[in-house]
Order: sequence, then structure tokens, then C-alpha cells
Amino acid sequence: MSYTIALKRIYQAAEESDGARVLVDRLWPRGKRRESLQLTDWYRDASPSNALRRAWHQGELNDAVFGHRYRWEVEDDPDVLLPLMRWAREGTLTLLTASREPQRSHLPYLRDMLLKALETDDREADDRTPASSPCYADQVTPPDTHDNASSETPNSRD
Repeated sequence: MSYTIALKRIYQAAEESDGARVLVDRLWPRGKRRESLQLTDWYRDASPSNALRRAWHQGELNDAVFGHRYRWEVEDDPDVLLPLMRWAREGTLTLLTASREPQRSHLPYLRDMLLKALETDDREADDRTPASSPCYADQVTPPDTHDNASSETPNSRD
């Protein structure tokens, strides 16, 4: 399945084509009132930790090291992507940041992780793979109710 995940600055005007607008920064954007942003949610859990964000912005980490560490943070709690995956499944998801250049922020890394998680989830949920125990119902044979020996438990013989 194909998903549309757009990246945008929070300071850009909201458009109808944005779909679910989710701010994924730890810090609230300066000078912005919540009512003016037309946000679906402010989801801080998917953003990099404060320490990682500071180290990257101060130039202590290059992009590759930042990307690896950010992925490790998300892999430590894979459920952190679930709300974003739900919004992506409903239609267009626009990830928002206060960064001047969304393409040079954490958003491209987050989009890649989301798309990979969605792809993995879709592949595991295809028709060939049972998603839950009810899928096995046709493979289970019911116990023979006429066989008295099968209804005895080890303790019932005493």
C-alpha cells in the first residue's frame, strides 16, 4: 500500500491537502498559539530526546550519527510510531516542525522509519499470515465428546 507523508514547517499555512497535521517537536514553536495552527496533535514522543537534539544542533554529531542514534531511540520503544501509523493509514499525514529546513531536520528520518514500519506491518498482516488466534479456528479439530477417557483429568481418577 502507498502512504503519503509530507514534511512541512509549522509556520507555513495549513492546507486542505495536509490531512492530519502533527507537530513532532519536543519544544513548542515560538510565537504560535495552538488555535492558529490547525493541529491534529502535538506528538512529542516521536521526536528525538533533548540530549540528542541538542548535540545535533550544536554540531557535536554529524547527520549519519544522529540518524543512527535517533533510530535506536525509536527502536527502544517501537510503539511510539503507532499513533503516526494510524494517521498515515487514514490518509495524508503531514509531519510538522519549527525547524527552518524540514528536509534537514529529524522529519526525514522519522518519515523513513514510519514508512518502513508501515511496510513491515502490511507485509505481516497479508492474507497468508494469520493475524490473530481466530484465524486458526478452521485448523482446530473439536475434541470427541463421546470419548469418556478424554474427559478425565489426571486427578479425577482418584
